[in-house]
Amino acid sequence: MVVDDADDGGLSRLFHALSDPTRRDVLRRCAHGDLSVSRLAAEYPMSFAAVQKHVTVLERAGLVSKQRRGREQLVRTEPDALARARRALDELEALWRGRVERMSALLTQESPTPRPPARGPRYAEEHEHTQEQDPRKGPEQ
Repeated sequence: MVVDDADDGGLSRLFHALSDPTRRDVLRRCAHGDLSVSRLAAEYPMSFAAVQKHVTVLERAGLVSKQRRGREQLVRTEPDALARARRALDELEALWRGRVERMSALLTQESPTPRPPARGPRYAEEHEHTQEQDPRKGPEQ
């Protein structure tokens, strides 16, 4: 199922951006202080252009912002976007906990004791051979 970003307030884009380990690492690094894209690129075994694309995905999701300072572009983590992700996950958790609690309540409700199936004469005939007799007692009457 594909959800349009307009319908979910940009959460699809946000979680897509968070789905990549490199992008999550960029967020962690930038959370400690603004870093230039060139400084970030030096930390990864990929091209400058590839790191720049990762930063662009994070920026479109609102997770980072870029600010030009001289010849460098500094990347800064945006905590409000992370808070939106946290709220969305908290809402999902509450929804599922409620469902699990309702299912648990239904399962623990006392249900009427099921009655054993009726055992007519045919049952007795079919299961006669399975009834073992104790040889010490002799035949039953």
